[in-house]
Amino acid sequence: MPIEYFPTLNAFLNASSSILLITGYLFIRRRRINAHRFTMVAALITSALFLICYLIYHYNVGSTPFQGPAWAKTIYLIILIPHIILAALMVPFIFAVVIRAFRNQFDKHRRLARWTLPVWLYVSVTGVLVYLMLYHWFPSR
Repeated sequence: MPIEYFPTLNAFLNASSSILLITGYLFIRRRRINAHRFTMVAALITSALFLICYLIYHYNVGSTPFQGPAWAKTIYLIILIPHIILAALMVPFIFAVVIRAFRNQFDKHRRLARWTLPVWLYVSVTGVLVYLMLYHWFPSR
């Protein structure tokens, strides 16, 4: 796959992860445990694929500068900075939630997931917003 397709692929993976996270949440609220488990593993896989593709892209291309107007750059940075910080911080928490689920420590899993899920969802959704701002709303081309 050509490297210039990676930003779109990354946005697709982030959007897919968002949908899977919401779906998994709805499944567990309806006590559909197997569907929840399958969907959350799929969200984990799509997020992992995103991270791999993101690292490959930025290793080859470097950073992508924001090309929009100053007022939009302020909004972009307000979205981007917490996105980056929370994305980095989330990795060990996601692993902890998954490990607790696989060890059948559901009380601990549930307590941590109540905090991890909304932040993971925020990171996934804002990843799509960053993509839209860089490549569609204020493209450099």
